[in-house]
Formats: sequence, structure tokens, C-alpha cells
Amino acid sequence: MGLVVFVALVALLVWARDKIHFDFGVFRDQLALANWTSIAIAFGCICVGYVFRAVRWALLLRHNKRVPLFSLLGTQVIGFTAIALIGRVADPVRPYLVSKKTGLPLSNQIAVYIVERLFDAGSMALIFSFAILLAPPGAMPHPEVVKKAGYWGLAVSILGGLFLVAVRLAGGVVASVLERAFGVVSKGLGHAVGNKIRTFHAGLDIMRSFSDFGITFALSLSMWGIITLAYIETMRAFTASPELASMTLAKSILLLAFSGGASIFQLPVLGWFTQIGAVAAAMASFYGVSPEASTACSATLLLVSFLGIVPIGLIWARIEHVSLRKVTAESEHAEEELAVDEPAGQETP
Repeated sequence: MGLVVFVALVALLVWARDKIHFDFGVFRDQLALANWTSIAIAFGCICVGYVFRAVRWALLLRHNKRVPLFSLLGTQVIGFTAIALIGRVADPVRPYLVSKKTGLPLSNQIAVYIVERLFDAGSMALIFSFAILLAPPGAMPHPEVVKKAGYWGLAVSILGGLFLVAVRLAGGVVASVLERAFGVVSKGLGHAVGNKIRTFHAGLDIMRSFSDFGITFALSLSMWGIITLAYIETMRAFTASPELASMTLAKSILLLAFSGGASIFQLPVLGWFTQIGAVAAAMASFYGVSPEASTACSATLLLVSFLGIVPIGLIWARIEHVSLRKVTAESEHAEEELAVDEPAGQETP
């Protein structure tokens, strides 16, 4: 795998050498002139985000088992470290580690994970929509397209909320309807969709009141607000680039959304470089940032928001005697067994 990544990177560099004018001296100057105090503050914001994740997960568990609010911080840090180093295949690591730590069923933790992801998407969509729609005229590139994206984001957030309420109130009915609908295309797909909805319905049982919903939503919105601040601080830290130094909230949100989309199919190691290239290209295309400044900023954003936690996660895993590769394989196997053992049409306990 490492050899394939190396060959791919060499081929990319050879292709880009004659296609793109890139001054490595200017690139180094951009990094040297950056305000590293602001970048450190941004990384601190990301670390606080992990604390919010741990507290949110602990609160989502409280109807099944009360755990100290900060007791799951290690599972979050180690889980995201596994994703950074191994790729999206390590997504089940967090619910798997929480299951082992708390003694609760893995199915319950996967349900919590699904709920967490939904609140993440909803919070980010709301922040994106309001930041874009409230931006002053002329503040965004391609305003017509961006405004439409803002309206679509708001519409998706509302539909997502309605879907959440429907599943919470009548999860079995929704699962059966969608299972039959997708079953027209493929019975296997229909069963898979039905089981996912039932798992999600079981997960929503962890929110038994409007207070539970409000607390989870407030934590999610606050966490993504802090992450957004980290992006703004990082981009404005590049004072040698006028376009980055004057970055606004709406412009930062657009790049945060683009970066999130680019990270969905995160590959080990190679994915770091593809994400840097994609975000740098977006900066250059949207805001006219030079290739050197956009690449320096994009690489720093990846370091701050994603890779910076890796040394901490590796140390934490060492202390807790967790092998990232082993726990990734175990979590993936456990999730597959859970899917096989859970018959279609049966409510997840």
C-alpha cells in the first residue's frame, strides 16, 4: 500500500511540474510569515471540539448508563486518530471503543453514532445556510449559485428534522415503507435500508424529551461554531496573502463545507494530499488566492483540523494498550456480525 501511494504521489508531481507554476520559495515564505499564535489558537479550538464530542456522547448514553462527562474523551481522540491514519474504514472504532469501555451493546453505540452524525450534518447545514444567506451583497463569489446552495442547505436541514421526528414517532412504519420502496430495486438494499432505519429509531430512544433534543442540538451547534472559528483563525493567520488575511465568516464557511465534502472518502495518507489539493484549488478558484498561499493554508488547515490530534491519539492509545490496526479490524468485524445477526423487520433492542 505504501509503495502504491508513493508511486501515485511521484506521478502526480511529475504531471503537475509542467502544468502548474508553483514557487516553493513563496510557499515557504507564506508559512514563515503566518501568525502561528492564531494557528495554535485554532488547534486549541479543535481540541475543545473533541471535549464537546465526548460530553455529547456521554449525555446521549445517560438513559442507558450514566458515565462521567469526560470519561469518553479518549475514545473520541483515539477513534479520530484511527480515521486519520487508516481511513474511513476506521469509522466504527469510536462506537466499538465506547461499547468496550461502558459494557453497553455495540448496536446501541452504533445508534448513538448515527444520531451524532445526523446532528453534525444538521448543525453544519444550519451554520452554512445562515452564514451564506446573511452575507452582504457582493461578499461571495458566484452569488446566485452560492445563495441557491444556502437555500438548499436550509431545506435539507428542515427535511432532516422532519425525518428525525417521523422516525422517532413511527420508526417501524418508516422502516417498512422504505424497505418496500427500495426493495423494488433490490431486496438486499431494501433489507439494509430497513435495518438502518430501525437502528436509527432505536438510537433516537436515547432522546426521550425535548430537553434531550435541545441539549444535543446546543452541544452540536456550539461544537461546529468552535470548529468554524478554528477555520477562520487558520485562514486569517496567513497575513502575507491579502485574500486570506481578510477572510470573512461566509467565505470560511464555504471552504469548511467544501473541505468536509472532500474528506468523506478519506484514504490513508494519499487522502491527505488529495484533500490539500482540492481545498487549495477551491481557494484559488473561489477567492483568487495564489497557488502557494492556498496550498500552504490548505495544508495547515488539514494539520490543525485533522492531523494535529494524531500524536495525542497515539500516546493515548499507547497508555490504554489499544492497537489502532487491531481495533479497526475488530470493530469492522463486529459491525458485520451485528448486521448479519440482526434480521430484517426486527427492532434493534
